[in-house]
Amino acid sequence: MNKKIISLCMIVKNEESCLERCLKSVESFADEIIIVDTGSTDKTKEIASKFTKNIYDFVWVDDFSKARNFAFEKAQGKYVMWLDADDYISPENLEKLMALKNSIDVSVDVYMLKYEIAFDRSGNSTFTYYRERILKNDSSFVWQGAVHEVITPHGKIEYTDIAIKHLKVNKDPSKRNLKIYQKLLKQGKILSAREQYYYSRELFYNGQYKKAFTEANRFLKMENVWIEDRLGALEIKASCQLNLGRKDRALLTLFQSFNFDAPRANFLCMIGDIYLTQNKFNECIFWYKNALSSSKNYTNGGFINEEYYGVYPALQLCLAYYKIGDMEASKFYNDLALSLNPQNEIALKNEQFFKSIK
Repeated sequence: MNKKIISLCMIVKNEESCLERCLKSVESFADEIIIVDTGSTDKTKEIASKFTKNIYDFVWVDDFSKARNFAFEKAQGKYVMWLDADDYISPENLEKLMALKNSIDVSVDVYMLKYEIAFDRSGNSTFTYYRERILKNDSSFVWQGAVHEVITPHGKIEYTDIAIKHLKVNKDPSKRNLKIYQKLLKQGKILSAREQYYYSRELFYNGQYKKAFTEANRFLKMENVWIEDRLGALEIKASCQLNLGRKDRALLTLFQSFNFDAPRANFLCMIGDIYLTQNKFNECIFWYKNALSSSKNYTNGGFINEEYYGVYPALQLCLAYYKIGDMEASKFYNDLALSLNPQNEIALKNEQFFKSIK
């Protein structure tokens, strides 16, 4: 009788700098660990062997989904969980995972966990979103997409407050990802809506702003797309326009985001930034204050940049009020930024400035 509940499945390549940290953080939770190596030339497999005998080789074919599906096929547990080698589970979140495992609801098909991918100097998460992290070991859950791969959640889905930290090591995968998309297009592949969105993102990350703008626009003309990707494409489009010196057009693009959901802080701050560069202080103050009061209480998997909901608009308000000579208001918002992040370097420098002019 199979008593395994959780099978951890990972694909790796040249991860000697971070794999042991990841596996140590999760080994007490997983009933089995499956490592699929896609061509390591360092000590990755040697490190993995300290934690599991289930190590398999997979010939890399520029397709992350194929590698992940291969790993899932080896799983024996009732549920499968995936991690990347540079992921880490804190003791606090490991305790929550153990509690989930010990009282797992077998009617749930997918458990969504937070993914924390950016942090401030104090280690606090500043950028999060949800991922389909623990899924029933069911052949209907299949990875799709050669890059930025995803499993479409279905069945009974439960969101949790459990977080996985993504502690990125010094790698530059953006060129790799863009090359995979370019290879697919050269082969004549028609990109899905999600692939089209991420293709525009990769172009933007690589500084190809005109091309990224065109491809984001192409995505925005597609129907039945996820609202978070639509908002993301609008942000890419506006960012491209800003990089191309088209501030007025960027404003129009940012305003379009309000057609799809309640104003998000990142859009409000971008609007404020444009007005600030134009010395339109009343306007920028209005938008930054709205960013501070906007809600981030949505759990549909979208990206949440925490700083746009607090520290960033507070610092921008500090600057805007300084520009118009209102030192009292300027200091108030710098104090607010410090209360939100006592280690913020800009706020600390501002604090010294305010002390010097007393």
